[in-house]
Amino acid sequence: MEKTLKQSTRNGNHCIKVVLYGPESTGKTTLAKQLAAHYKTKWVPEYMREYLEEKWEVEQKTITRDDLLPIAKGQMALENKATEKANKLLFCDTNLLEIQVYSEYYYNGYCPSEIKKATEENHYHHYFLTYIDVPWEADKLRDRPNDRLKMFTIFEAELRKRQLPYTILKGSVEQRMKTALKTIENLSNN
Repeated sequence: MEKTLKQSTRNGNHCIKVVLYGPESTGKTTLAKQLAAHYKTKWVPEYMREYLEEKWEVEQKTITRDDLLPIAKGQMALENKATEKANKLLFCDTNLLEIQVYSEYYYNGYCPSEIKKATEENHYHHYFLTYIDVPWEADKLRDRPNDRLKMFTIFEAELRKRQLPYTILKGSVEQRMKTALKTIENLSNN
């Protein structure tokens, strides 16, 4: 596991990092996998899912404040490992900013200062904000099917507040891919 929440600089200087970002059950994982396959590169899975599934096998099915730093460090470990193996693009199925947004939402504004600091220091070239126009798919971790619009608004507000570059992905998987490919083409040409 990572000892810090910093991004690796190995291979990262030439790698365009794109984050799939937004509420739960909005197609982030599907798109991250498809984009990575299309560009023959790596994608970073959501570590929180792996962490909680493992935790819930042996403990009570809850997430606490004590879980936030291990989740964030695990996310950075996966990202840094993938960065070293990626070609010119890397697709991240979430990042520390998403962890911060969820932390503040679930814990009444609380987020560990280490995560907040890392979200200010780590750099991503573009965010794909996934819209809520796909059907909700329940699983053992998803718990707020009626909060997706509220969460979408919170996620977008955070991007705007920080003036981060983003594109909203809406519609079918095909429509989202078309929009994403066009955006990535523009990123790659700049």
